[in-house]
Amino acid sequence: MIKIKDIEIECVKGDITEQKDIDVIVNAANKNLTPGAGVAGAIHRKAGSCLYEECKKLAPIETGDAVITKGYNLPNSYVIHTVGPVYSEEKNPAEKLAMCFKNSLKLADNYGLKSIAFPAISTGIFGYPVEEAAIVSIKAVIKIIPDLKSIKKIRFVLFDEKTYSIFAQKLNEIKTNI
Repeated sequence: MIKIKDIEIECVKGDITEQKDIDVIVNAANKNLTPGAGVAGAIHRKAGSCLYEECKKLAPIETGDAVITKGYNLPNSYVIHTVGPVYSEEKNPAEKLAMCFKNSLKLADNYGLKSIAFPAISTGIFGYPVEEAAIVSIKAVIKIIPDLKSIKKIRFVLFDEKTYSIFAQKLNEIKTNI
């Protein structure tokens, strides 16, 4: 965990749908905001069918964009849906990945939310190398912190041990260079 200004940034190993102390979780969505597999599938399964009904009205969205819905059966009030880059198909995947974090954080802040949890966006089926994604993601979060008004906690929720270890290591390395 690191603290910048009065905002905590932390990494935890776990299930993003079980973050009971977080106002909004972020869905690593596809452009049509359909349930799909991975993070999106888990969030849609837990939230229930009302989530997809609301998503249909907001889709499609572009890579890097973010939209917000209610959380329905999740323990969180809201879900922010953002589309990460498909690593092999994007000309500038780092820029697009950073936009996911910037736009999600701005949206949460505009809603006056205090806490947000992110998965490892684009590292699953979208093929983004985890180590590179960790660096881009953490740096994007740190860069926008001066613009945030309400957010006090930013959590990276990593599903498996390997991804968690990489994100935690990169957060520690970046912390020593701040």
